[in-house]
Amino acid sequence: MSALRFLSLSALASASVFVVAATLCTHPGLLRQTWGSGAPSDPVVRLELSPQPDPPVPHHTVQATDDRLTDPAFSASATVTIRPDLSPESAPVPEPKLVRPQMPSLPQFDIARATPVIPEPPPLTRAPHSRAEAAALRLKAGLTPEMLRNFDLFLFVSKAERGPLAQRMMVFRKEAGGLTLVYDWAASTGRERDEISPRGRSTFTATPKGFYELDPDRMYRRYHSFSWDQDMPHAMFFNWERQGLQTGLAIHAATGDDIARLGSRASAGCVHLSPQNATTLYDLIRADYRGSAPRFAYNDDTQTMSNRGDLMHRRDGSLKMADGYRVLVDIEDYGGSDMVASLN
Repeated sequence: MSALRFLSLSALASASVFVVAATLCTHPGLLRQTWGSGAPSDPVVRLELSPQPDPPVPHHTVQATDDRLTDPAFSASATVTIRPDLSPESAPVPEPKLVRPQMPSLPQFDIARATPVIPEPPPLTRAPHSRAEAAALRLKAGLTPEMLRNFDLFLFVSKAERGPLAQRMMVFRKEAGGLTLVYDWAASTGRERDEISPRGRSTFTATPKGFYELDPDRMYRRYHSFSWDQDMPHAMFFNWERQGLQTGLAIHAATGDDIARLGSRASAGCVHLSPQNATTLYDLIRADYRGSAPRFAYNDDTQTMSNRGDLMHRRDGSLKMADGYRVLVDIEDYGGSDMVASLN
């Protein structure tokens, strides 16, 4: 009986040794994991998987986060700083043509005091009965038939220092062949004196007389002048190129202490309006007066655009038109001093 038990235990031991040996042969790593460190530990089983490539990353198209800069409805809402901001009276040395002066850094230019000579309109044929009528008669006397036909809104600005019309903007709408007053606002034009700008540049702060169109590519709800380090809300720049460069002449809202100076010469050359009136004019023009407008004549030799009212014609005599605003600005040094004092 003892012999039989001994044989059974021997058979079981042999079978156990066989199973362990077979396991170690099949998984040789178990021997290192279990006894390789020389200290007893729980057996660890690792599953070795064949390496798999990382899943492909889908391609994404990155879009601008501020769509207001590309949406036409908000195209004039960007805060923009442009340098240099040339004063209206600047006559810079010849430089490459800069139609949109949006370079981050450009050299400063010398300033000259040459003011274009604008022919005076004929005298009024009759005495006006109101300030608005006087401005309308003066405006119409200086307009050519082509101007009357091809512009629909007229901004009469007096840069005079004194008189019933001095330092005012009169807004006239063309209706049934006549001019109807829409707004009569206090304004400020250039101080007309030699000054040193905040950037240390000598300049003559004048608003030049003449006829101007608005530049459809330079209209900004918020704008900051580099040359004068001053905000210019609701700025509408004139499309007037001198010696190959667009000037910094514009209509915009007065800010700070300049608001209280409206009605007197107080600007560095631009035409100032009250913040409310500047907003009204800006919205009116952008909403109702975009369209095809005639271009002013351009002198290729001097790279200067006419502000005398000369329009550009094609070979067949027709006007050369371009997309813009059917708005004409007339700046005159006329205060109505020949009018009766009751109009003041």
